Amino acid sequence: MVILAFCLAMGCAAPPKPGPATLRLTDLYKPESVANRVPPSPPPPRSEWRFDGSAAAAAPGETPKNPATRGWEAFNGVSGLAIRDGRLVGRTTDDMPLVHFERTSGMDDPDPVQEVEVRMRLSAGSQVGMGFSHSEKLDRAAFLGAAHVFPPSFTSPVVAGGEMRSYVLKTSMSGAGSRVRHVLLRPGDQPGATFEVESIRLVLRREHLAAVASGLGWQGLSEIYRETLVARSPEAMKFDLALPSRPRLDVALGTVEDGPVTFRVSVRPEGGEEGTAMERTITRPQRWETVPVDLAPYAGRQVALTLSLAAEKPGTIGFWGAPTVRSVAAPPPPSEGKAGPETPQGVILIWADTLRRDHLGAYGYARPTSPVVDRLAREGVLFRDCVGQASWTKVATPTLMTALYPSSHGVQDFPDRLPGSAVTLAEVYRDAGYATLSFSSILFTGKFSNLHQGFEEVQESSSLPEGRSSKTAREYVDRLLPWLETHRDVPFFVFLHVSDPHDPYKPYPPYDALWADPAGASEHERQLGEARKVITEPLLRAFGMPSREELVKAKIDPEAYAEFDRAWYDGSIRGMDAEIGRLVERLRGLGLERKTLLVFTGDHGEEFYEHGRAFHGQSVYGEMNNMPLVVWGPGVVPAGRTVEQTVQTVDLMPTLLELSGLRIPPGVQGHSLASLLSPGAADGRGTAHASAPDSRPAISEKAETKDAGGPPPRDTAAEAVVLGGWKLIHNTKRPEGKPEFELYDHAKDPLDAHDVAAAHPEEVARLAKTLDAWRRMVTAARLKPDSEANQNLSKEELERLKSLGYIQ
Repeated sequence: MVILAFCLAMGCAAPPKPGPATLRLTDLYKPESVANRVPPSPPPPRSEWRFDGSAAAAAPGETPKNPATRGWEAFNGVSGLAIRDGRLVGRTTDDMPLVHFERTSGMDDPDPVQEVEVRMRLSAGSQVGMGFSHSEKLDRAAFLGAAHVFPPSFTSPVVAGGEMRSYVLKTSMSGAGSRVRHVLLRPGDQPGATFEVESIRLVLRREHLAAVASGLGWQGLSEIYRETLVARSPEAMKFDLALPSRPRLDVALGTVEDGPVTFRVSVRPEGGEEGTAMERTITRPQRWETVPVDLAPYAGRQVALTLSLAAEKPGTIGFWGAPTVRSVAAPPPPSEGKAGPETPQGVILIWADTLRRDHLGAYGYARPTSPVVDRLAREGVLFRDCVGQASWTKVATPTLMTALYPSSHGVQDFPDRLPGSAVTLAEVYRDAGYATLSFSSILFTGKFSNLHQGFEEVQESSSLPEGRSSKTAREYVDRLLPWLETHRDVPFFVFLHVSDPHDPYKPYPPYDALWADPAGASEHERQLGEARKVITEPLLRAFGMPSREELVKAKIDPEAYAEFDRAWYDGSIRGMDAEIGRLVERLRGLGLERKTLLVFTGDHGEEFYEHGRAFHGQSVYGEMNNMPLVVWGPGVVPAGRTVEQTVQTVDLMPTLLELSGLRIPPGVQGHSLASLLSPGAADGRGTAHASAPDSRPAISEKAETKDAGGPPPRDTAAEAVVLGGWKLIHNTKRPEGKPEFELYDHAKDPLDAHDVAAAHPEEVARLAKTLDAWRRMVTAARLKPDSEANQNLSKEELERLKSLGYIQ
């Protein structure tokens, strides 16, 4: 009572109410947050070629190549290359014209190429492009083969005619300037056109940053990208915050500059003195340094938090990567639906590339390829029949991330990007306060497809070591384990894309000799060399994927050849499985085993000549779309359960969100499977059944594509539906001789070997109607392109989306 009276008399304040559990400074940033703002600095020296005036002098000791054209040469499909009236001129003679320049300076600069500026005139055609190679000696045949398969890294549409115009060639890919040894300009895309080039300029990231104001961006160092606040010394960014209980600032520091940059975090509590919470000097460019900053002395208080830079040279650039104040050791954010002890603190989604479920022990495979995944299936929930919606990664991953079918999200060809209006799984977790991290094993699952949307950090495939094969699980698990240790006390969502089963199939030791005879490896490689000579499709020739017919033509036994590939493929699965075992082991060691939901599935399968081909992307047959699905999480989902009902990968986003107690966005086309994971959903044998088994159709799509980077055949299209034990394939665009409809007994014939359409016309008609209804639904729900969807956004909203790379 005495204390109470004293407080009433003296006006004692109540304890401050803690702020939100997660405060992202990238979300709170406003231009007026910046003090001591430094204007953009003069750009560094340009990497530019001009064709007027006198020719540039050669480097000391260097003999200039092709002095008449200042080092540029006709590489392919160009005649009459010359310099005339201050312009590089020529005529295209085929649809892949290329002019080449070999750089001999600037090869030690790791700064990435941001864009390319070309000022030119083209008499006919629709596109100009540019590609690079870092090879010491450029292999003409190999480069041309790849150029016919994959589009140029940098492209821009052109306006054909007589007027000289400036074009900015953009890219969603990445590449350090040190890897740009050979520069290849594609001045057009059709034969018989004349071109005149006035100038060509490579804009490195430092030059790009020099021209823009400090603020929000999506920035990468060594191909690891983060939501970033870009600043220049001596700028200071100030944020007024109500700190949560147990606050910690998670931030990554980095620079593109060669000189030292000092990063400082200072805190001034309301009514108190400013103090320094962190000071760190970075001396090595192009590398992130993660720094947790303890803010516990200011827990629950209103503070002014300032991020400042210091360097000898004013204007020196520093990156504050994903600066976020979190409440450590806090439970997951308050749910808007399901909550309770089953709600996981962390979610790890493993997306195994090119993985057939019938090559896993949990699905009856004879070889012990997957002891860890098999154990997770026994300790968790095994879905016996999960159907994938697409048969290549580019198309399948946006479906996983948006719970939309490919026909609705619109990503169906090599250059397609997910519209910025899409709501991704990562965005929902991010908005709920989770730390979000993505590991991308190929460019399709990163910013190239706009699948960085919602992630604080994306480790792109180009961050992997030089010369690596498709085996990525070991490297990425190495990186994930320490990240989990620093995030063990906060909610997290991790997307782990591993591509170990993808070709080239040969695994690293000891898995290369588990089932493949090492003595036969050289003969198998020799046979592949012979097969490449008869592969007609450029992309398949590049990947070394002959058809059965082409193997016979090369006088190679298809069955023996496929068996050796399968042996290597199985070894790669076993190697991937071992890395998943390391991950699970570490979760247990960190005390996260009962707090984490781990989902293991795949994007698509792989064909080993079941229908006459190898590779993937060519069909909707079972070897492509029958996917594994295991959900593991002691304390989150029951153990020892098997789900017989047919489900889809499009169902995973709503399932994970419901299990996490988060709101499912409107418009998703998948259905939550959480009811099948609840404790009371199983019968006495541990098998879960839905109230209406197989009541929802499971759909797969294969679209017609135009870009050479898409898997062949590109002129075919098909849709498949699995319902009521049957699978109907509708070949909407098909070669001569292929039936319009195919029908298979899905349970007895999972690889679609025996077409029974003629014997069951009533099922064909019934399922065709189901496909028609589905097609109308997904067409009506197709996302608008960014140019239409963003018309009503404010200037500030548009700038934010552009700065993060969500729209272009």
